[in-house]
Amino acid sequence: MTKKAFIIGFLFMLFQANAQIIETTLPDTISNWEKKNRVGLDLSQISFVNWNAGGNNSISGLLRGNFQRNYTKGNLTWSNELIFRYGINKQEDREVRKTDDQFQVNSNFGYKKDSTSNWFYAGRFSFQTQFANGYAYPNTDLAISRPFAPAYIFLGIGSEYSRKDLNLNVYLSPLTQKTTLVFDQRLANQGAFGVDKAVVDTDGNIIKEGKLYRNEIGILITNQWKKEVYKNMNLEHRVSLYTDYLNNFGNIDVDWQLQLEMVVNQYVKANIGTHIVYDDDIKAKEEVNGEQVIVGPKIQLKQLLGVGVVYEF
Repeated sequence: MTKKAFIIGFLFMLFQANAQIIETTLPDTISNWEKKNRVGLDLSQISFVNWNAGGNNSISGLLRGNFQRNYTKGNLTWSNELIFRYGINKQEDREVRKTDDQFQVNSNFGYKKDSTSNWFYAGRFSFQTQFANGYAYPNTDLAISRPFAPAYIFLGIGSEYSRKDLNLNVYLSPLTQKTTLVFDQRLANQGAFGVDKAVVDTDGNIIKEGKLYRNEIGILITNQWKKEVYKNMNLEHRVSLYTDYLNNFGNIDVDWQLQLEMVVNQYVKANIGTHIVYDDDIKAKEEVNGEQVIVGPKIQLKQLLGVGVVYEF
């Protein structure tokens, strides 16, 4: 082998080695997607043996999850979120009862002209329903709600103010369609959740079945904010306000969630939260002399307190 051939061969092998090093140290692709997955399980249990003060044995569980897929490229953003919660409680000498039930998908598309601006032209889609039947306990013969009865769809356009450094998001939409689905004919015939109820004759016979859906056009305002208010204590606030242009304009549907998360360690966290809902189309039901009686709309309040395991991946 000549000296020239040896040098060329050596340089070629050196180039291959450097190329291999670069290939192994650099990522194959640079993704514009950011993902966050979070699953948690809260448990509480109490039991009694010859306890003088009395009491019922009880066990409760709440499974919850939050999955996010966010896309960012230049001045364009597309954020997607799936939220689910399902909780049950079992007490001695009593059937298993549902304590929490939520399935929600949110998708938001935004575009801004100026890369330094925090304002976006935005479009938003949201879908929400539940996993299992709901009952006015102790009556479990007739469900007062079911999967897709109700289900809510919001679809609209507007503008969004977003600050990642402050974990702040405000969405303003002057044009949002709200669709309420009630895919249970018995509930639809009752006019549940604001759909048109069945038309009956003087003998109570149904002439025309109740509608399975209702459409509204109105204004939607949402706000989301999260902050570490103290060391290992995170406060998250979400609120949604909606009013219909044609049906009782100015009557506002409210959905407000407030949650305080206290971090014990990487996997164990405690949660305290409240969830307030007011919707003029949702009529409350009460048990009177063994029968369900429909009354007027009321403020719905749910309070949550739990300690459990959280896994993020």
